[in-house]
Amino acid sequence: MAYDLEEQEQLDELKAWWKRYGNLILLAATAALLTVAGHQGWRHYTLSQSHEAATLFEQMEQADRADEHKKVRDIAAQIVDKYRRTPYAAIAALASAKAAFVSQDLPAAKVQLQWVMENAREDGIKDLARLRLARVLLDEGSFDEALKALQNTPAESMTGLYSDLRGDILAAQGKFSEARSAYQSALDKSESGSAYRAAIQLKLDSLGEKL
Repeated sequence: MAYDLEEQEQLDELKAWWKRYGNLILLAATAALLTVAGHQGWRHYTLSQSHEAATLFEQMEQADRADEHKKVRDIAAQIVDKYRRTPYAAIAALASAKAAFVSQDLPAAKVQLQWVMENAREDGIKDLARLRLARVLLDEGSFDEALKALQNTPAESMTGLYSDLRGDILAAQGKFSEARSAYQSALDKSESGSAYRAAIQLKLDSLGEKL
C-alpha cells in the first residue's frame, strides 16, 4: 500500500490543525459543559485526558519515524483504549493500521481502519480511513470490496485521490476503459506541474494500448 505524498499531506494538515487548536477546542467544550452541568471537576479531567493522550501520541510519532512498527501499534492501542474520546484516538488507529500493513498483518490493518470509519468525529479522517482500507483490499485482491469502500463521496480535497485509486482497482480488474475515466478524473483534480499529476499521467499513458 502506497502512503503517497498527497495522501500524507492530508493527514499532516489534520494533525497540525489539531495540535494548534485542539486545546482551545477542548477548553471551549469544557466551558460549555461547565455552564450547562456545573460539574467543576470535568475541566480538570478533560485537560488531564488531553495531556496524557498528547504525551503518548508524541511517543507514537517518534516510534513511527524510527520505523518501530510494533511500538507504534502498542502505543496506539493504549491511546484508543484509554483516550478514545479524544481526536488523538482516530489518528493513532490510522498509524496502527499503517504499521500493521507494513508488518504484513492485513486483518489487523482492516480492523483499525474500520474502527476509524465508525468512531472518528472528523469527516476528513473518515475519508482517509476509507481510502486506506480500499488500498488494503486492493493489495489482497478483494477488488469489489475495495470499490465499495470508495462509494462514499469524500471531501473535495480528496476526490482526486479516490478517483486515482478507483483507477488502480479497475485496471487490476482489466476494466481499462473505466480505469481511464477514473484516472482522467484524478488528473483533472490534480495540481499542474506536481509530481502526483505526473504519476497519474503515467498510469493513464500505460493504458493507451490496452483495450
